[in-house]
Amino acid sequence: MAFDKLMVIDGNSVLNRAFYGLQGSQLLSTSTGLFTNAVFGFLNILFRYLEEESPEYLCVAFDLKAPTFRHKEFDGYKANRKGMPAELAAQVPLVKEVLDAMNIKRLEYEGYEADDILGSVSGYAEQKGMDVVIVTGDRDSFQLVTDRTRVKMPVTRGGRTETEDYDYAKVMEKYGVTPTQFIDVKGLMGDASDNIPGVPGIGEKTAADLVKRFGSIENLYENLDSVERNSVREKLAANRELAFLSKRLATIEKQMPRFWEMEEIKRRDFDRDRLFKVFKRLEFKSFIERFRLEGTPVKNTTAKNIECVMNAGQLEELKNEIIAAGEISIYYLLDKTGSFESKLTGMGISWGNGKTAYLDFIKCMGEDEFLKEFRQVLEDGNIKKYGHDLKALMAYLKSRDTTFNGLGFDTMIAAYIVNPSRDTYTVSELAFEYMGTAPESIQELAGKGRNFIPFRDMPLERVSVLAGHYSELILELKGKLGDIIRENGQQELYYEIELPLVEVLADMEYHGFKVNIHDLQRFSSELDEKISVLVNEIYSLAGEEFNINSPKQLGVILFEKLNLPVLKKTKTGYSTDAEVLEQLASRHEAVSKILEFRQLAKLKSTYAEGLLGVIDPVTGKIHSSFNQTVTTTGRISSTEPNLQNIPIKLEMGRKIRKVFVPSSEEYLLLDADYSQIELRVLAHITADVNMIAAFNNNEDIHTTTASRVFGIPKESVTSLMRSRAKAVNFGIVYGIGDFSLSKDLGVTRKEAKKYIDEYLDKYPNVKQYMHDIVEQGKEAGFVTTMFNRRRYLPELKSSNFNIRSFGERIAMNTPIQGSAADIIKIAMVRVYKELKGRNLKSRLILQVHDELIVETLKTEKEEVEKILKESMENAVKMKVPLCAEVKSGSN
Repeated sequence: MAFDKLMVIDGNSVLNRAFYGLQGSQLLSTSTGLFTNAVFGFLNILFRYLEEESPEYLCVAFDLKAPTFRHKEFDGYKANRKGMPAELAAQVPLVKEVLDAMNIKRLEYEGYEADDILGSVSGYAEQKGMDVVIVTGDRDSFQLVTDRTRVKMPVTRGGRTETEDYDYAKVMEKYGVTPTQFIDVKGLMGDASDNIPGVPGIGEKTAADLVKRFGSIENLYENLDSVERNSVREKLAANRELAFLSKRLATIEKQMPRFWEMEEIKRRDFDRDRLFKVFKRLEFKSFIERFRLEGTPVKNTTAKNIECVMNAGQLEELKNEIIAAGEISIYYLLDKTGSFESKLTGMGISWGNGKTAYLDFIKCMGEDEFLKEFRQVLEDGNIKKYGHDLKALMAYLKSRDTTFNGLGFDTMIAAYIVNPSRDTYTVSELAFEYMGTAPESIQELAGKGRNFIPFRDMPLERVSVLAGHYSELILELKGKLGDIIRENGQQELYYEIELPLVEVLADMEYHGFKVNIHDLQRFSSELDEKISVLVNEIYSLAGEEFNINSPKQLGVILFEKLNLPVLKKTKTGYSTDAEVLEQLASRHEAVSKILEFRQLAKLKSTYAEGLLGVIDPVTGKIHSSFNQTVTTTGRISSTEPNLQNIPIKLEMGRKIRKVFVPSSEEYLLLDADYSQIELRVLAHITADVNMIAAFNNNEDIHTTTASRVFGIPKESVTSLMRSRAKAVNFGIVYGIGDFSLSKDLGVTRKEAKKYIDEYLDKYPNVKQYMHDIVEQGKEAGFVTTMFNRRRYLPELKSSNFNIRSFGERIAMNTPIQGSAADIIKIAMVRVYKELKGRNLKSRLILQVHDELIVETLKTEKEEVEKILKESMENAVKMKVPLCAEVKSGSN
C-alpha cells in the first residue's frame, strides 16, 4: 500500500551546507554584487531531492533569533558559536523569498529551533500514516529516525554534493545504537558545536559503548557501580547533573504546540510570475529555463507578418527602404565549418518603423545573389548597422570581397562593457535580463550564444520568425544597453575603443598568420626523437619500464623504488605534480629527465600536433579567434588556437615561433612592444613623483628601484639586485604579498616583506593608491580603469579573509592591467585606421598583450614602422611617456 510522503527540510542547515559547499575561492554573486551561492546551492539540493522523492507534502523549517527553552535552561547553550558570515546572512531572506514564490510552506516558531519543528512535524505526519523524509546536514536529527522516518543528508566531497541516506538500520550499523539512544550518546559525549557540555573526559567511543551496554543514561546511573573502569566511573559520578542536563539539551522536542495544518503543507504549483521576478533578480537563468518561466510576455512574433524574401526583386524593394531609413538591425545565421568554408544560411533584419524580414540563402536565393543585390547596403557607411557578435559576419564578408561599413552598435560588446563578469552574452540571456523575455524558441535558437548553427533542416517559416524576432530584440537591446553605457559614463570606452576594435579583430582573423608547414612537421619529428631518447634514459635510471604519464606508476618508481622523500599526497596516492618534481629534481637525475619529458610532450601535443590541426587548408594560415568578451580585465584573448601563449623560455619552444612566417617573400614581420606599460600606467595613476621622475628621465626603472630599495648608488646595483627589484616592481602591480614574493625570489618571508616595505616607503603614492583603491572598491562595489572600464568586486565585502584578500588584489591590479589593455586597444585601432587610410598592403595580424605584430610589405617597411611607433606612443596622454620598440624579422 502506498502512503503519502512528507519532506521536511532544515532550512538553516541546508543553506549553510550549500554556502560552504559551493563557495570555492570566489562567491557566486549577481552583476550588482548580491551574493547568491547559498541560495543557488540550496535550490539545487531541493530540486534534486524533490525529483528523487516526489513528496506530496513539503515544508521548510527555520530557526528564529529569539532564545529557545534550551537557552533559558543553560546560559552557555550555543554560546561559542561564531556568528553567521555576512554574505550568508544576507541570503537567508532571499531563500525565504524564493520559497514563498514557490508556494512552499515555511515554519518558524519563537522559543523553538528548526530541529524541534522537524521532530514535531515528522511525528505528527507519522501519526497520520505518512512516510517522512527529513533533509538536514545535522546529525542530531538521527534521533528522529524510525521505521517510517529517514534522514537525507547532503554532503560535499571534492566540490560535488552527494547524499547520505540514514534509515533505522543505517543508524544502527554506523553507531551501534538505536536512533533514540543517539540522544544518550550525545548527552555523555557532549557537542562542542552547540556547547553542550556532556561528561568531561568521555568521548564518542566510550559514550557509545556505555549506551550499548546500559541502554540509557538513566539506567547507566542506576547501575554506576557496574562500570568497571575507575576513571570512567569517577567522571560519571562527578558529573551526574551535567549528563542529564546535556541529554535534555540534546533531545529534540517532538510535542511542540501545533501551529500548522497539514493542508498548508501540501505541495502546490509555483507562483510562476512571482518566481520569475525573483529568479530574474538573482540572475538564475538556468532555473528560469528549467521551469519554462515567463515574465513580461514576449512579443507574439508568430502572429506578426515577417516577410520572407524569396528573390532578388523583393530584396531590391527592401534595399531601397533600408537606404531611406538609414539604419538596419541584423541577426545572421552562419554555418561555420572553416575560416573560408563558411556559409551564410540566412539573415533576420529590422529597419525603420518596425519592419522585419528574413532573407533565406538556402531555399530561396543563393549567397552570391544576395551579396550582389545587398552589397550596397552592407558597404554603405551612412547606413548604421546594429547586430550581435558582428565580428564573425565582418570576417566572413571579407572572404566574399565585401566590406562591412557603418558599424553602429554591437549588443554583445555593449553587454560586456556593462558587466564583464558574465560567462556568456547570448541574445536570449540579454533579452531576458533587460526586457524580461525568455521564450523557449529563443533559447533553442541561441544555443550557447554562437551564431554558427546550421538551420538547414528547420522549417523556413519557423526560422524566419525566430531570426526576424532576434533582429527586433537586438534593436531593443541597443536602446537599453546604450542608456546604461551613457549612465555609467562609458561612451568613450564603448564607441571609441571597443566598437571600432570589432572591425580590427575581424580583419586580423580574416588575414591570419602564415605557418611554414614543412618546418612545423620537421619540428614535430625532432620532438619525437628527443622524447624517445628521454624515455629510454628515464627507464634506464629507474631500472625498469613504466608508464611515465601515470601518476600512480610514477609515484611507485620515485617514492618506493628510488626512495625519494614524499613531499605531498593526494586522495589517490603520491603527488607527482610539477611543484613536487621541481623540489626533487636535484636529488635524482631521473626527476629532471621526467620534467623535461613533460615539457617536450606538451610541446608535441599542444603545439606541434595542435597547430598542424588548425591550419586552414585553403590559406595555409592559422586564423585564430580574437575575443573581446572573455576577460574581466579588458584584455583580448585568443582561442582556436591561443596565439598569445606560444612558448619562449625553452629552446625547443622558441623553435615553434620560427614556423610563423610572412605570407610571401614580399613581406616581413614587424613587432612593436610597449616598454613596461603597466608600470608607466601605475606611475600615471598614482602620480608618484619618484616613479614619474624615473620614467621622464628615461632611467631604467628596475635599476632605479633597486637603488632606492637597497639604499645604494645606481652604479652599485648588481644584476641580482636589479632582478629582485624587477620582481617587486611587477609584483606590486598584482598586489603581491611577502609569501608569494619570497617564493618567487627564493628568500625568506621576512626578507621579502622588507623589500615590499622599502619599496612602498620609497614610492609613497603607490602605497596610498593601494589603500585608496581598495576603499573605493568597497564603497562603490567596483573599480575602474583610466577609461572607466568597470570590474565589480563583491569579494571586497566578504567576511572570509582569503576571498576578501583576493578581492583586494584584484582591486589594486584591475585599474593598472585594465588601463594597459585599453591603451593597446586604442593603439590597435589607430594602426588599423592608418594602414587602411593610406591604402597600404601591410596589415595588423596579431596582438599579444602589450605587443603588436604587423605583416608589412618590404617596400612599406619604413612607413609602417613609423605608423606603429607613433600610434602606440601617442595612444594616450599620460604623466609619463609611452615607449614602444619596433623590431623586424622573417619569422
